[in-house]
Amino acid sequence: MRKIKDIRPLELRDGFLYVIDQLKLPKEQVWVKLENLEDYELVIKDMVVRGAPLIGIVGAYGFYTGIKEGIEPSEISYRLKRTRPTAVNLMWAVDRMERFYYSYREDDNILQLLLKEAKRIELEDYHGNRSIGGYGEVLVPKNAKILTHCNTGSLATAGWGTALGVIRSAYENGKDIVVYVDETRPYLQGSRLTAWELLQEGIEHYIVTDSSAGFLMSKGMVDLVIVGADRITRRGDAANKIGTYGLAVLAKYHGIPFYVAVPTSTFDLSIEFGSDIPIEERSLEEVKRCVGCDIAPEESGALNYSFDVTPAELITAIITEKGIIDNPDRGKIERFFGKK
Repeated sequence: MRKIKDIRPLELRDGFLYVIDQLKLPKEQVWVKLENLEDYELVIKDMVVRGAPLIGIVGAYGFYTGIKEGIEPSEISYRLKRTRPTAVNLMWAVDRMERFYYSYREDDNILQLLLKEAKRIELEDYHGNRSIGGYGEVLVPKNAKILTHCNTGSLATAGWGTALGVIRSAYENGKDIVVYVDETRPYLQGSRLTAWELLQEGIEHYIVTDSSAGFLMSKGMVDLVIVGADRITRRGDAANKIGTYGLAVLAKYHGIPFYVAVPTSTFDLSIEFGSDIPIEERSLEEVKRCVGCDIAPEESGALNYSFDVTPAELITAIITEKGIIDNPDRGKIERFFGKK
């Protein structure tokens, strides 16, 4: 078994959370101290931290910090949830913290209890990711050539990762793999973050432009596609970083398995169809600039949808910490969660 580095994107020190500034990677690794609720809002909104599981964890610590500041629970929840509207993990974690608060608010040690609950959410995510990796790596053949999109590794979670965690687990268990890393415009989470993580592990990888996927598939250079998600509906539609839907269509055409790896907290069973998922729109300047440089006419308009939705029919399987849902649909997902 190969030795894998255990990258962690956050640390709790003396009651304060420190996070890696992911806008500074890969050039430098800088830690940011979060001291108040406003700090938490800004690091999530400005994508200093990103990745659905991670912003959920950071949101949990943010709720604790808001209570410590004496802010009303409903205001804390509102302020945190509005920072990134698509990723349901953030809503799930903040709601869990708020329920916990109302259950134990009469306890004299409520702050310590809230801090422990946030830490519990972090640890559950880390160990859940290891389970996702264990289930998912069975689907990865030896000598696999894998295409992935955005960043779904340690930097997007409490550690190990979801889709990238599957890749890590496969490599850890001795499988020789090659990873094609979509650059993932406009924030370049693939070329900046996923490539940085793979470099730490010594996993062979190649950064490719987002528009390369179809050509690579046509040349037989891709055996499977694996991505994460920010929200999955009751029928299995998955919202993920913009560009994912196009990859799923291409994979279907070329007969290539398309896998989605997520914790169960990413499912939103209150929503039936992907068209009902709120899709975040960010500043057009993110499209018109790249790494601080203007790349478009100032007068031109732009659209900047952060996510798209992949219909369940295009997904080969959803990999979770509790097992795999093959060819997902409403019935299978309801049975998986024990719901009617």
